[in-house]
Amino acid sequence: MQLNIRRRLGLMFVALVTVLYAALPNVSAAEDMTVPRWLGSWATSPAPPDLGGPSVAGFDNQTLREVVYLHFGGDRVRVRVTNAFGASPLALGQADLALRGPNASIFAGSDRKLTFGGRVSMTIPAGAEVYSDPVNLRVRAGQELSVSLFLPSGTGPTTWHSFADTTNYVAPGNHASDTDGTAYTSTTTHWFFLDGVDVAAPRTDNAVVALGDSITDGALSTLDANNRWPDFLSRRLNSQEDNRTSVLDEGIGGNRVLNNAPCCGVNALARLDRDVLSQDGVRFVILLEGINDIGFSQLSGPETAPQTDVSAEQIIAGYKQIIAQVHLKGLKVFGGTLTPFKGAAYETPAGLVKRDAVNHFVRTSGAFDAVIDFDRATRDPNDPERFLPAFDSGDHLHPNDVGYQAMANAIALSPFRSAGEGS
Repeated sequence: MQLNIRRRLGLMFVALVTVLYAALPNVSAAEDMTVPRWLGSWATSPAPPDLGGPSVAGFDNQTLREVVYLHFGGDRVRVRVTNAFGASPLALGQADLALRGPNASIFAGSDRKLTFGGRVSMTIPAGAEVYSDPVNLRVRAGQELSVSLFLPSGTGPTTWHSFADTTNYVAPGNHASDTDGTAYTSTTTHWFFLDGVDVAAPRTDNAVVALGDSITDGALSTLDANNRWPDFLSRRLNSQEDNRTSVLDEGIGGNRVLNNAPCCGVNALARLDRDVLSQDGVRFVILLEGINDIGFSQLSGPETAPQTDVSAEQIIAGYKQIIAQVHLKGLKVFGGTLTPFKGAAYETPAGLVKRDAVNHFVRTSGAFDAVIDFDRATRDPNDPERFLPAFDSGDHLHPNDVGYQAMANAIALSPFRSAGEGS
Protein backbone atom coordinates (compact mmCIF):
# COMPACT_ATOMS: atom_id res chain seq x y z
CA MET A 1 0.00 0.00 0.00
CA GLN A 2 2.81 2.42 0.91
CA LEU A 3 4.68 1.60 -2.34
CA ASN A 4 1.51 2.23 -4.36
CA ILE A 5 1.07 5.69 -2.79
CA ARG A 6 4.69 6.56 -3.57
CA ARG A 7 4.24 5.38 -7.15
CA ARG A 8 1.14 7.55 -7.58
CA LEU A 9 2.93 10.58 -6.13
CA GLY A 10 5.86 9.96 -8.47
CA LEU A 11 3.58 9.78 -11.49
CA MET A 12 1.81 12.98 -10.42
CA PHE A 13 5.20 14.76 -10.13
CA VAL A 14 6.28 13.61 -13.59
CA ALA A 15 2.94 14.77 -15.04
CA LEU A 16 3.29 18.18 -13.39
CA VAL A 17 6.82 18.66 -14.73
CA THR A 18 5.66 17.62 -18.20
CA VAL A 19 2.83 20.19 -18.14
CA LEU A 20 5.15 22.96 -16.94
CA TYR A 21 7.77 22.14 -19.59
CA ALA A 22 5.11 22.10 -22.31
CA ALA A 23 4.02 25.57 -21.23
CA LEU A 24 7.50 27.02 -21.89
CA PRO A 25 8.07 28.85 -25.21
CA ASN A 26 9.35 26.49 -27.91
CA VAL A 27 12.36 28.51 -29.10
CA SER A 28 15.21 26.75 -30.84
CA ALA A 29 18.84 27.82 -30.31
CA ALA A 30 18.98 29.19 -33.88
CA GLU A 31 15.79 31.21 -33.42
CA ASP A 32 17.05 32.58 -30.11
CA MET A 33 20.14 33.97 -31.85
CA THR A 34 17.88 36.18 -33.96
CA VAL A 35 16.47 37.96 -30.92
CA PRO A 36 18.25 41.34 -30.61
CA ARG A 37 20.37 42.12 -27.58
CA TRP A 38 22.20 45.25 -26.49
CA LEU A 39 25.63 45.91 -27.95
CA GLY A 40 27.97 48.72 -26.95
CA SER A 41 28.44 51.25 -29.76
CA TRP A 42 30.39 53.82 -27.74
CA ALA A 43 31.89 53.71 -24.27
CA THR A 44 34.35 55.50 -22.07
CA SER A 45 35.82 54.77 -18.65
CA PRO A 46 34.45 56.73 -15.67
CA ALA A 47 36.97 58.02 -13.17
CA PRO A 48 36.91 59.76 -9.79
CA PRO A 49 37.20 63.56 -9.66
CA ASP A 50 40.69 65.01 -9.92
CA LEU A 51 42.32 67.10 -7.19
CA GLY A 52 41.00 70.33 -8.74
CA GLY A 53 39.38 71.88 -11.78
CA PRO A 54 35.95 71.23 -13.34
CA SER A 55 35.62 67.70 -11.99
CA VAL A 56 35.72 69.10 -8.45
CA ALA A 57 33.66 72.25 -9.12
CA GLY A 58 30.84 70.27 -10.74
CA PHE A 59 27.69 71.79 -12.23
CA ASP A 60 24.59 73.59 -10.95
CA ASN A 61 21.49 74.42 -13.05
CA GLN A 62 23.42 73.73 -16.25
CA THR A 63 23.08 71.49 -19.30
CA LEU A 64 25.91 69.40 -20.69
CA ARG A 65 25.75 68.56 -24.40
CA GLU A 66 28.26 65.77 -24.90
CA VAL A 67 29.36 64.39 -28.26
CA VAL A 68 30.08 60.69 -28.87
CA TYR A 69 31.39 58.90 -31.98
CA LEU A 70 29.57 55.66 -32.72
CA HIS A 71 31.35 52.45 -33.71
CA PHE A 72 28.24 50.37 -34.54
CA GLY A 73 24.78 51.07 -35.90
CA GLY A 74 21.22 50.06 -35.07
CA ASP A 75 17.58 51.17 -34.97
CA ARG A 76 17.13 51.36 -31.18
CA VAL A 77 19.44 53.16 -28.78
CA ARG A 78 19.88 53.53 -25.05
CA VAL A 79 22.26 55.60 -22.93
CA ARG A 80 24.12 54.83 -19.72
CA VAL A 81 24.58 57.63 -17.15
CA THR A 82 26.93 57.11 -14.23
CA ASN A 83 27.42 58.46 -10.74
CA ALA A 84 29.99 55.76 -9.98
CA PHE A 85 32.36 58.06 -8.12
CA GLY A 86 29.90 60.61 -6.79
CA ALA A 87 29.86 61.27 -3.06
CA SER A 88 26.15 62.20 -3.09
CA PRO A 89 23.04 61.46 -5.21
CA LEU A 90 23.01 63.03 -8.67
CA ALA A 91 19.82 64.84 -9.72
CA LEU A 92 19.16 64.40 -13.44
CA GLY A 93 16.43 66.79 -14.54
CA GLN A 94 16.25 65.84 -18.22
CA ALA A 95 18.24 63.89 -20.78
CA ASP A 96 17.98 64.06 -24.56
CA LEU A 97 19.60 62.11 -27.39
CA ALA A 98 19.96 63.44 -30.95
CA LEU A 99 22.03 63.34 -34.11
CA ARG A 100 24.74 65.92 -33.77
CA GLY A 101 24.69 68.97 -36.07
CA PRO A 102 27.38 71.62 -36.52
CA ASN A 103 29.07 72.64 -33.26
CA ALA A 104 26.53 72.44 -30.41
CA SER A 105 23.43 72.14 -32.60
CA ILE A 106 21.43 68.98 -33.29
CA PHE A 107 19.56 67.93 -36.43
CA ALA A 108 15.90 68.91 -36.39
CA GLY A 109 13.57 65.97 -35.93
CA SER A 110 16.22 63.70 -34.45
CA ASP A 111 15.82 64.71 -30.80
CA ARG A 112 14.60 61.98 -28.46
CA LYS A 113 13.72 62.80 -24.86
CA LEU A 114 15.08 59.98 -22.71
CA THR A 115 13.20 58.38 -19.86
CA PHE A 116 14.38 56.17 -17.03
CA GLY A 117 11.79 53.64 -16.01
CA GLY A 118 9.23 55.87 -17.71
CA ARG A 119 10.32 59.01 -15.84
CA VAL A 120 11.89 62.08 -17.45
CA SER A 121 13.85 62.97 -14.32
CA MET A 122 15.46 60.85 -11.67
CA THR A 123 18.03 60.81 -8.90
CA ILE A 124 21.02 58.50 -9.35
CA PRO A 125 22.39 57.22 -6.03
CA ALA A 126 26.05 57.69 -5.21
CA GLY A 127 28.06 54.85 -6.71
CA ALA A 128 25.31 53.83 -9.15
CA GLU A 129 24.68 54.02 -12.88
CA VAL A 130 21.41 53.91 -14.80
CA TYR A 131 20.25 52.89 -18.27
CA SER A 132 17.74 54.96 -20.19
CA ASP A 133 14.68 53.36 -21.66
CA PRO A 134 15.30 52.50 -25.36
CA VAL A 135 14.34 55.02 -28.04
CA ASN A 136 13.77 54.47 -31.74
CA LEU A 137 16.52 56.24 -33.67
CA ARG A 138 18.37 54.84 -36.65
CA VAL A 139 22.12 55.37 -36.24
CA ARG A 140 25.15 54.09 -38.10
CA ALA A 141 28.83 53.61 -37.38
CA GLY A 142 30.80 56.80 -37.90
CA GLN A 143 27.95 59.11 -36.85
CA GLU A 144 28.18 61.47 -33.92
CA LEU A 145 25.40 61.74 -31.34
CA SER A 146 24.77 64.51 -28.85
CA VAL A 147 23.64 63.50 -25.38
CA SER A 148 22.28 66.44 -23.38
CA LEU A 149 22.06 66.18 -19.59
CA PHE A 150 20.28 68.87 -17.57
CA LEU A 151 21.62 69.06 -14.01
CA PRO A 152 19.14 71.19 -12.02
CA SER A 153 21.09 71.42 -8.76
CA GLY A 154 24.65 71.30 -7.50
CA THR A 155 26.33 68.05 -8.43
CA GLY A 156 29.39 68.38 -6.23
CA PRO A 157 32.56 66.63 -7.45
CA THR A 158 31.82 64.63 -10.57
CA THR A 159 32.33 61.25 -12.14
CA TRP A 160 34.12 62.10 -15.36
CA HIS A 161 36.53 61.11 -18.14
CA SER A 162 39.37 63.58 -18.51
CA PHE A 163 40.73 62.98 -22.04
CA ALA A 164 37.70 63.20 -24.29
CA ASP A 165 39.70 64.55 -27.25
CA THR A 166 36.28 65.90 -28.24
CA THR A 167 34.70 69.34 -27.81
CA ASN A 168 31.63 69.20 -25.56
CA TYR A 169 29.32 72.05 -24.62
CA VAL A 170 27.82 73.66 -21.50
CA ALA A 171 24.76 75.94 -21.24
CA PRO A 172 23.21 77.72 -18.26
CA GLY A 173 19.73 76.44 -17.38
CA ASN A 174 17.80 73.71 -19.17
CA HIS A 175 18.53 73.54 -22.90
CA ALA A 176 18.48 69.77 -23.32
CA SER A 177 15.93 69.92 -26.15
CA ASP A 178 17.33 72.94 -28.00
CA THR A 179 17.96 72.33 -31.68
CA ASP A 180 19.92 75.54 -32.03
CA GLY A 181 23.09 75.33 -29.96
CA THR A 182 23.47 79.05 -29.30
CA ALA A 183 22.73 78.67 -25.57
CA TYR A 184 25.86 76.52 -25.20
CA THR A 185 28.33 79.30 -24.57
CA SER A 186 31.07 77.28 -22.88
CA THR A 187 33.10 74.30 -24.03
CA THR A 188 35.00 71.49 -22.34
CA THR A 189 37.17 68.64 -23.58
CA HIS A 190 36.01 66.20 -20.88
CA TRP A 191 33.04 63.86 -20.60
CA PHE A 192 30.94 64.03 -17.42
CA PHE A 193 28.47 61.43 -16.08
CA LEU A 194 28.20 59.70 -19.46
CA ASP A 195 29.83 56.31 -20.03
CA GLY A 196 27.97 54.31 -22.64
CA VAL A 197 25.68 54.24 -25.68
CA ASP A 198 24.22 50.88 -26.73
CA VAL A 199 22.32 49.76 -29.81
CA ALA A 200 20.00 46.79 -30.32
CA ALA A 201 21.86 44.29 -32.50
CA PRO A 202 21.65 40.62 -33.50
CA ARG A 203 23.23 38.17 -31.09
CA THR A 204 25.76 37.26 -33.76
CA ASP A 205 27.33 40.72 -33.31
CA ASN A 206 30.09 41.25 -30.74
CA ALA A 207 32.26 43.92 -29.18
CA VAL A 208 35.98 44.18 -28.59
CA VAL A 209 37.05 46.25 -25.57
CA ALA A 210 40.32 48.16 -25.77
CA LEU A 211 41.61 48.29 -22.18
CA GLY A 212 44.47 50.71 -21.78
CA ASP A 213 45.95 54.06 -20.85
CA SER A 214 46.39 57.38 -22.67
CA ILE A 215 47.68 55.68 -25.82
CA THR A 216 44.37 53.84 -26.10
CA ASP A 217 42.53 57.00 -24.96
CA GLY A 218 43.98 58.85 -27.98
CA ALA A 219 46.03 61.47 -26.12
CA LEU A 220 47.53 64.11 -28.46
CA SER A 221 45.47 62.94 -31.42
CA THR A 222 43.77 65.77 -33.32
CA LEU A 223 40.89 67.26 -31.35
CA ASP A 224 37.45 66.28 -32.73
CA ALA A 225 38.97 64.10 -35.49
CA ASN A 226 38.17 60.75 -33.82
CA ASN A 227 41.63 59.47 -34.64
CA ARG A 228 42.29 57.28 -31.61
CA TRP A 229 43.58 53.83 -32.60
CA PRO A 230 40.26 52.20 -31.55
CA ASP A 231 38.52 54.64 -33.94
CA PHE A 232 40.82 53.60 -36.77
CA LEU A 233 40.21 49.95 -35.90
CA SER A 234 36.45 50.53 -35.98
CA ARG A 235 36.67 52.15 -39.41
CA ARG A 236 38.74 49.21 -40.69
CA LEU A 237 36.17 46.75 -39.37
CA ASN A 238 33.23 48.70 -40.77
CA SER A 239 34.83 48.76 -44.20
CA GLN A 240 34.22 45.00 -44.29
CA GLU A 241 30.77 44.02 -45.57
CA ASP A 242 30.47 41.18 -43.08
CA ASN A 243 31.60 43.17 -40.03
CA ARG A 244 29.92 42.04 -36.81
CA THR A 245 32.24 43.71 -34.28
CA SER A 246 31.95 46.99 -32.39
CA VAL A 247 34.95 48.61 -30.67
CA LEU A 248 34.70 50.05 -27.15
CA ASP A 249 37.48 52.38 -25.98
CA GLU A 250 38.15 51.88 -22.28
CA GLY A 251 41.43 53.75 -22.11
CA ILE A 252 42.21 56.23 -19.32
CA GLY A 253 45.10 58.69 -19.60
CA GLY A 254 47.83 57.85 -17.08
CA ASN A 255 46.12 54.64 -16.01
CA ARG A 256 48.16 51.83 -14.45
CA VAL A 257 47.77 48.08 -14.12
CA LEU A 258 48.57 48.01 -10.41
CA ASN A 259 47.98 51.40 -8.73
CA ASN A 260 45.41 54.18 -8.62
CA ALA A 261 46.35 57.84 -9.06
CA PRO A 262 44.31 61.04 -8.51
CA CYS A 263 44.94 62.11 -12.11
CA CYS A 264 44.25 58.83 -13.77
CA GLY A 265 41.50 56.68 -12.36
CA VAL A 266 41.48 53.39 -10.53
CA ASN A 267 43.89 50.67 -11.62
CA ALA A 268 43.10 48.27 -14.46
CA LEU A 269 42.49 45.32 -12.15
CA ALA A 270 40.02 47.31 -10.05
CA ARG A 271 38.04 48.56 -13.07
CA LEU A 272 38.15 45.33 -15.06
CA ASP A 273 34.64 44.19 -14.14
CA ARG A 274 32.92 47.53 -14.78
CA ASP A 275 34.86 48.64 -17.85
CA VAL A 276 35.32 45.29 -19.58
CA LEU A 277 33.46 42.25 -18.29
CA SER A 278 30.10 43.97 -17.85
CA GLN A 279 30.14 45.75 -21.23
CA ASP A 280 27.25 44.83 -23.48
CA GLY A 281 28.05 42.20 -26.09
CA VAL A 282 31.78 41.99 -25.36
CA ARG A 283 33.62 38.93 -26.64
CA PHE A 284 37.19 40.17 -27.14
CA VAL A 285 39.63 42.27 -25.10
CA ILE A 286 42.79 44.05 -26.26
CA LEU A 287 45.10 44.80 -23.34
CA LEU A 288 47.66 47.60 -23.78
CA GLU A 289 48.74 48.93 -20.40
CA GLY A 290 51.79 49.06 -18.17
CA ILE A 291 53.85 51.91 -19.53
CA ASN A 292 52.68 54.21 -16.72
CA ASP A 293 53.50 51.59 -14.10
CA ILE A 294 57.07 51.86 -15.44
CA GLY A 295 57.16 55.61 -15.99
CA PHE A 296 55.42 57.04 -12.92
CA SER A 297 58.43 56.17 -10.77
CA GLN A 298 60.21 59.06 -12.54
CA LEU A 299 57.52 61.62 -11.68
CA SER A 300 56.63 63.53 -8.54
CA GLY A 301 53.69 65.39 -7.04
CA PRO A 302 50.28 64.46 -5.66
CA GLU A 303 48.54 63.97 -9.03
CA THR A 304 50.55 60.87 -9.93
CA ALA A 305 51.07 59.49 -6.42
CA PRO A 306 52.05 56.89 -5.44
CA GLN A 307 55.18 56.93 -7.61
CA THR A 308 55.89 53.24 -7.15
CA ASP A 309 58.94 51.63 -8.74
CA VAL A 310 57.25 48.41 -9.82
CA SER A 311 59.13 45.60 -11.52
CA ALA A 312 58.42 43.95 -14.85
CA GLU A 313 57.50 40.82 -12.91
CA GLN A 314 54.82 42.72 -10.96
CA ILE A 315 53.31 44.11 -14.16
CA ILE A 316 53.31 40.62 -15.67
CA ALA A 317 51.60 39.26 -12.54
CA GLY A 318 48.89 41.89 -13.08
CA TYR A 319 48.54 40.78 -16.69
CA LYS A 320 48.09 37.18 -15.58
CA GLN A 321 45.25 38.18 -13.26
CA ILE A 322 43.51 40.10 -16.05
CA ILE A 323 43.95 37.18 -18.47
CA ALA A 324 42.57 34.70 -15.93
CA GLN A 325 39.49 36.80 -15.16
CA VAL A 326 38.77 37.49 -18.83
CA HIS A 327 39.08 33.78 -19.64
CA LEU A 328 36.75 32.87 -16.77
CA LYS A 329 34.06 34.88 -18.57
CA GLY A 330 34.67 32.91 -21.76
CA LEU A 331 36.22 35.90 -23.57
CA LYS A 332 39.39 36.09 -25.64
CA VAL A 333 42.17 38.49 -24.67
CA PHE A 334 44.80 39.80 -27.07
CA GLY A 335 48.04 41.22 -25.65
CA GLY A 336 49.50 44.43 -27.05
CA THR A 337 53.22 45.10 -26.77
CA LEU A 338 54.18 48.38 -25.11
CA THR A 339 55.15 51.12 -27.55
CA PRO A 340 58.55 52.89 -27.46
CA PHE A 341 59.27 55.79 -25.10
CA LYS A 342 62.95 56.64 -25.57
CA GLY A 343 63.32 60.42 -25.33
CA ALA A 344 60.18 60.85 -23.20
CA ALA A 345 60.14 62.19 -19.64
CA TYR A 346 59.67 58.57 -18.56
CA GLU A 347 62.90 57.35 -20.04
CA THR A 348 65.51 55.66 -17.86
CA PRO A 349 67.82 52.76 -18.71
CA ALA A 350 66.02 50.64 -16.11
CA GLY A 351 62.62 51.60 -17.54
CA LEU A 352 63.59 50.57 -21.04
CA VAL A 353 64.76 47.21 -19.71
CA LYS A 354 61.42 46.73 -17.96
CA ARG A 355 59.50 47.52 -21.15
CA ASP A 356 61.54 44.99 -23.08
CA ALA A 357 60.93 42.35 -20.40
CA VAL A 358 57.15 42.96 -20.44
CA ASN A 359 57.12 42.82 -24.24
CA HIS A 360 59.09 39.57 -24.20
CA PHE A 361 56.39 38.05 -21.98
CA VAL A 362 53.59 39.29 -24.23
CA ARG A 363 55.27 37.90 -27.36
CA THR A 364 56.51 34.55 -26.07
CA SER A 365 54.53 33.39 -23.03
CA GLY A 366 51.50 32.03 -24.87
CA ALA A 367 49.33 33.47 -22.09
CA PHE A 368 47.30 35.60 -24.51
CA ASP A 369 44.96 34.25 -27.17
CA ALA A 370 46.86 36.38 -29.71
CA VAL A 371 49.58 39.05 -29.76
CA ILE A 372 49.31 42.50 -31.35
CA ASP A 373 52.79 43.91 -31.85
CA PHE A 374 52.16 47.63 -31.42
CA ASP A 375 55.85 48.08 -30.61
CA ARG A 376 57.02 46.65 -33.93
CA ALA A 377 54.36 48.66 -35.80
CA THR A 378 55.49 52.03 -34.40
CA ARG A 379 59.22 51.82 -33.60
CA ASP A 380 62.12 53.27 -35.54
CA PRO A 381 63.99 50.30 -37.04
CA ASN A 382 67.24 52.24 -36.65
CA ASP A 383 66.56 52.95 -32.96
CA PRO A 384 63.99 50.39 -31.74
CA GLU A 385 63.45 51.99 -28.32
CA ARG A 386 62.19 55.15 -30.04
CA PHE A 387 59.09 55.98 -32.10
CA LEU A 388 59.48 56.23 -35.85
CA PRO A 389 59.70 60.04 -36.27
CA ALA A 390 56.74 60.06 -38.66
CA PHE A 391 54.58 58.49 -35.90
CA ASP A 392 55.76 60.64 -32.96
CA SER A 393 53.39 63.29 -31.58
CA GLY A 394 56.41 65.19 -30.29
CA ASP A 395 56.53 64.02 -26.67
CA HIS A 396 58.15 60.68 -27.64
CA LEU A 397 55.51 58.84 -25.61
CA HIS A 398 52.27 59.20 -27.59
CA PRO A 399 51.74 58.57 -31.31
CA ASN A 400 50.32 61.20 -33.62
CA ASP A 401 47.30 60.49 -35.83
CA VAL A 402 49.42 58.59 -38.36
CA GLY A 403 50.96 56.54 -35.56
CA TYR A 404 47.55 55.67 -34.15
CA GLN A 405 46.50 54.54 -37.61
CA ALA A 406 49.61 52.35 -37.84
CA MET A 407 48.64 50.76 -34.52
CA ALA A 408 45.17 49.93 -35.79
CA ASN A 409 46.61 48.57 -39.02
CA ALA A 410 48.75 46.14 -37.00
CA ILE A 411 45.61 44.34 -35.76
CA ALA A 412 44.51 41.32 -37.77
CA LEU A 413 40.78 41.43 -38.52
CA SER A 414 40.37 37.69 -39.11
CA PRO A 415 39.75 36.76 -35.43
CA PHE A 416 36.76 39.09 -35.37
CA ARG A 417 35.36 37.92 -38.71
CA SER A 418 35.60 34.26 -37.71
CA ALA A 419 34.04 34.73 -34.28
CA GLY A 420 31.02 32.54 -35.00
CA GLU A 421 27.82 32.97 -33.03
CA GLY A 422 27.70 35.70 -30.39
CA SER A 423 27.91 34.88 -26.73
